[in-house]
Amino acid sequence: MTFQDDLVELRRALHREPEIGLDLPRTQEKVLAALDGLPLEITTGERLSSVTAVLRGGRPGPAVLLRADMDALPVHEKTDVPYRSRFDGRMHACGHDLHTAMLVGAARLLSERRADLAGDVVLMFQPGEEGQEGARLMIEEGVLDAAGARPVAAYGMHVFATTIPRGLFLTRGGPVLAACDTLTVTVRGRGGHGSAPHRALDPIPAACEMVTALQTHVTRGYDVFDPVVVTVGSFHAGTTDNVIPDEAVFETTVRTFSTGSRDRVREGLVRLVRGIGEAHGLTVECAFGIGYPVTVNDDAEAEFAAMTVRETLGEDRYFPLPTPATGSEDFSYVLEQVPGAFLVVGACPPGRDLATAPANHSAEAEFDDAILSDGASLLGELAIRRLARATA
Repeated sequence: MTFQDDLVELRRALHREPEIGLDLPRTQEKVLAALDGLPLEITTGERLSSVTAVLRGGRPGPAVLLRADMDALPVHEKTDVPYRSRFDGRMHACGHDLHTAMLVGAARLLSERRADLAGDVVLMFQPGEEGQEGARLMIEEGVLDAAGARPVAAYGMHVFATTIPRGLFLTRGGPVLAACDTLTVTVRGRGGHGSAPHRALDPIPAACEMVTALQTHVTRGYDVFDPVVVTVGSFHAGTTDNVIPDEAVFETTVRTFSTGSRDRVREGLVRLVRGIGEAHGLTVECAFGIGYPVTVNDDAEAEFAAMTVRETLGEDRYFPLPTPATGSEDFSYVLEQVPGAFLVVGACPPGRDLATAPANHSAEAEFDDAILSDGASLLGELAIRRLARATA
């Protein structure tokens, strides 16, 4: 089998048996088997099914970290690929199975060139990216110190099932992905009969007013070049048409791209909904959940990553990411402590329209295995070249 065939086989084995969250025993087992025989110092996590592998270079030097996330999503797969998920309600709908196979491939390529490495490479196989803060937990368990010293740089990568042409790599300096927080609002009033709303304190109209006011608040209160995105994704109230309920509850996702806006919007949204509730004589409870920070690329590392793509894969394989994306990533925790870069790469299968192909997290999302060897090669080259630059 070729190198590419090996990676495809691993990716599809991971895809058939997706696991969710921090506990990924089958996935961990597959990764350890794929790394078996390589000259790696391997440790596994205590609070999560992580794998940390250190490759010691043949020459002294610093360390570089490469990361892949391994967890799937609670999505029931609707594709008809022959390697579709065996488990109902679980799917690798975000492409983390590709990320994992790419990092295994990078481990094999780097092991072959171990004698030439001017330093060490830390391979970070991470569970729990989809909301469980697996990167933060791995940092707490010592992944950044696994080689004995903090890495001088860290790199991660993410596939896109739509929008980006297949095989095209993008990145940028500065903010590349948004911070992601949540706001849950509970509006409490007094229930009653739907025919006599004046005898009740109806929470629904006030909650609806809050939803629309949130949109006005972010479009009028924040610089359009430092955007804030607020989306109400869940709204629940009542049980039938002629009963005024005691309460209404809605949940929002809040996306920001700077620490300043993130701090301001947290206070501003809470003040807004409480003010509306008070005006209607209602009680309002707010729970603001702090999620992933802004993913911020180091300017120099982003330019280095772009140069590496152009020099190793070709000038036509790189395009600068024009604006940050509104998704979020817990690789942000790594980049808060280590300068580095996060790249995205198009993996839309051939024959699909980029404008209409199912996106990441869709039950119909599909990714092209053809990019696996290029992704693995790029990760390996990033490590090799960055270590060489650090020791030049």
